[in-house]
Formats: sequence, C-alpha cells, structure tokens
Amino acid sequence: MNDVMTIREMCEEYDVTPRTLRFYESKELISPIRDGQKRLFTKRDRGRLKLILRGKRFGFSLEEIRQLLDMYGMGDQQTTQYVRTYELANERLKDMEQQRAELDIAIDELRAQIKWGEELMSTKNIAFKSNK
Repeated sequence: MNDVMTIREMCEEYDVTPRTLRFYESKELISPIRDGQKRLFTKRDRGRLKLILRGKRFGFSLEEIRQLLDMYGMGDQQTTQYVRTYELANERLKDMEQQRAELDIAIDELRAQIKWGEELMSTKNIAFKSNK
C-alpha cells in the first residue's frame, strides 16, 4: 500500500463516497494532505477512517468518535483512550441489547397480529399471499 492514497483509492478501499470523506474532513476527524484541489490520505487518515467507520457501525456518535480519536495523542500510551473506549463500548452494548429485546417483543406481537389476520381472512374466504 502506498504512503498516501487519493480520494478515489480511499473510496474504493473503504467503500465510502467522496462526500463522506469530505464530510469527515470538514468535521476534522481526518486531515488529508492538500495538494491544490487534490486530497492525499496518509496512513494516519486511513487508521482514523477505519475507527470512524467501526464506531459508526456500533452506533457511536461522531462526537464520541472525535473524543476517542483526540485521546490518541495524550501521551499516556493510549491508556485514557482504551479506558474510555471500553466504557463507551459497554454502554453501547447495553443499549443495543435493550433495543434487540424491544425489537424481539415487537416482532412477536406483529407475528401474532399477522396470524390473527390470516385466520380472519381465511374464515371470510379472502385470498391472501403468505410471506412464509
């Protein structure tokens, strides 16, 4: 891999759009080298982008991601960053598990409603297409 990558190479490598990269740059989450109109992304930018994308996938806010990224250079061998990441990850996991539990309940309720509807339509001889 080259020392620097163009915006096109970054988009292909990380499956993001140029707009996404410019947005993260405007939020100062990444800071590519500017060569005229050209943006060149360093190894540091690539590492930060991987963390941003992972954080977004886990549901972290951009502000939480920014705070974690900013902790990298605190001079404590990333101890503060690791501890805060661990705390946020545990909070997010609890939120996700709660959301899953709520979703499981809603799915069960919807299945029951669909079954009730199917039974009602069959007693009235209404044709319906089952999604089973």
